[in-house]
Formats: sequence, structure tokens, C-alpha cells
Amino acid sequence: MKYFKSGAYVNQDTYKSFLPEKINREWTLEDISIITLLSKADREFGRLDMFSEYVPNIDLFISMHVLKEATQSSKIEGTKTNIEEALQDKSNISEEKRDDWEEVQNYIEALNSAIKKLNKLPFSSRLIKQTHKILLKGVRGKYRTPGEFRTSQNWIGGVTISDAAYIPPFHMEVSALMADLEKFAHNEEFQFPDLLKIALIHYQFETIHPFLDGNGRVGRLMITLYLVEKGILKKPILYLSDFFEKNRNLYYENLMKVRINNDIKQWFKFFLVGVSETAKNSIDTFDKILRLQKEVDEKLQKLGSRMKNARVVISYLYQRPIIDASKVSEITNVSMPSAYKLIDKLEKLSILEEITGGQRGKQYRFTDYINIFK
Repeated sequence: MKYFKSGAYVNQDTYKSFLPEKINREWTLEDISIITLLSKADREFGRLDMFSEYVPNIDLFISMHVLKEATQSSKIEGTKTNIEEALQDKSNISEEKRDDWEEVQNYIEALNSAIKKLNKLPFSSRLIKQTHKILLKGVRGKYRTPGEFRTSQNWIGGVTISDAAYIPPFHMEVSALMADLEKFAHNEEFQFPDLLKIALIHYQFETIHPFLDGNGRVGRLMITLYLVEKGILKKPILYLSDFFEKNRNLYYENLMKVRINNDIKQWFKFFLVGVSETAKNSIDTFDKILRLQKEVDEKLQKLGSRMKNARVVISYLYQRPIIDASKVSEITNVSMPSAYKLIDKLEKLSILEEITGGQRGKQYRFTDYINIFK
């Protein structure tokens, strides 16, 4: 990394685009500060992986991790949908907020779909394109060639290309650069730590900016896909978008520092700090979930004959913590009057909270669980 060169600006008549160096080559790690941060990040990863193995029914809670990632990653791009809004059906979202809501729902679908496809399809341009197609389905970028690499010039910042903050490589270079990125992801000839490898892949992807829209969201989503495919994460339970959103300016600044100053070290440091902090936060989240589970279970002991159905409701709420009487009736196979009686009991135990305030169409929130993810 001592002699790292990020690339060069290339004249394109009226503007200059940035052409990054290819990354599929041997890398040498010498900087002790990066080695120290890498060691710390690896330890936190190990703790998270070990901790997650002791969480019963961990798959119940993954959907909320994905939902939080979707809201935070989309927030970086300017959407304003929060966790509670993302949990609502489209019919309950006001007209002016539906575009943002739909982008978050697409992100959830894209991520879940990509993780499932990893069983048959490797981390690749093909997988990335398929994921991108879902991400832009029916939303603001739907006319910007979803699922296809761009065939025209794009830029970041500025109203026109003449005042852009950054101009990615000319579109004719995209396929070759993405092929190089894919080869690097699977290259086992040259040994390089996986956390630094995905840090470099994320930087390179954002630098190539291969799509006309949605590059930021796809690039952040790729981090989790890579970690799951390589077996570093047994379950998709670590997402960096929350860290990137909270440090948004630093995130963009450090990416630009690589391009302008060849400062890949600072980007690696920022990324590794993000991994460590996010892993710690994930452990804390699971610890809170386990404590909440214990508290809720103790409360359910008071329900007598209704306890069995209450457990069914609680299992549903860990995946989707907003519910109504018709859903309670459906998942427990009881009548609507019985569903309302069960809800009443859960309200009195301070497990459910009514959030609509109306006489009809009442919805109930598993508030303590939602608050863990806020």
C-alpha cells in the first residue's frame, strides 16, 4: 500500500473523468496502525459470531436488522422513511412519503433476495445487476436502466457535469473495471485480509459508479453479501450503513481522499473502525433482545390458557413488531373477539401499545422491541 496509486483523470473533451487503477493484483500490508485496527475488528467479529450462536431462533430477529439497514442506507441517499413507517403497509403511508417508503421496501427485497441467491450464485457482477434491478423497481430510478451497467457518463454532486464534485470513469471502461473487481473478490492466489478486501471492493465500486442510479445503496449492500459468501458472517447480522450515515461527511471525504491523495490507508482505517463499532453495537443489540425475551416470557406466564397463542403472536412480533387484530386472528387461528381479548391482555402486560388512536383499524406496536433498533 506504500506505493498505492488510485488512478488518474482522463480528458473527455469538455470534462475529465477519473479512471481508477485496477485492483486485482498482489497487495502488501505493512502499516502497523492498520494491522492493529484489523486485529481489533477481527476480534469484534469473532465475538459477534460467537454471541450470535447463543441467540435462540436468531433468524427471527434478522428481518429487523435488515429493515434498519434499509432505512439507514436509504437515509444516506436522502430518503426520510423511519423504522416504524417502513413497518407499515403502503395503504397507511401518506402520498408524499410513498416514494421514500417504496425505496426502503425495495432495499429490503433486494438484500433478502441477494442473500438467498448466494446459495447458487457467487458474489459477481451478475448478482449485483440482479440486485440493482430489484432496488430500482417502480421507484424514482426506474427509467435509469435498472439491472444494467451504464452506457453514458454520470457524475456526483453539482447540477451539471461542469460543476460536479466527482466524475466516474467513462462508460466504456465500466465492464472491464467491474470484471477486474469480480476477479479480485475471488482471487485466492494473492492473500489479503477479507475485511480489507471488501473495504477496497467497496471503494472501487463507488469509484467506478457502474449504474446511473442506486450505486451507494448497492455498494453498501455488497459489504454484507461478501462477508456472508466468504463465511466471515454465518448470518447476515452486520450492516455498516448506520455507521456510514452517522459519519456521512467523513464517509464521503475518505472516499475522495483515496482518489485525490492516493490515501487508501485512511479509508482502511475508517472502514475498520466502522466494522469494530458496528460489531460491538450488534452484540449490544442482541444482548438487549435476549433480556427483553426473558422479561416478555416472564410476563406471558401470567396468561394461563392464552399463553400458547400469546407466544405465537410474540414470535410474529420479533419479525414484524406492528400488528392488528385481523393478523392476530390469522396467525393464532382464533375468532376476532378472541383476538381482541388476547391483544387486551398483552396491552395490560405493557407488551403491546395501541398507536392509531382510532376506533377502527387499530394497530398495536411492540414498542420495547422497536426501541432496541432505534
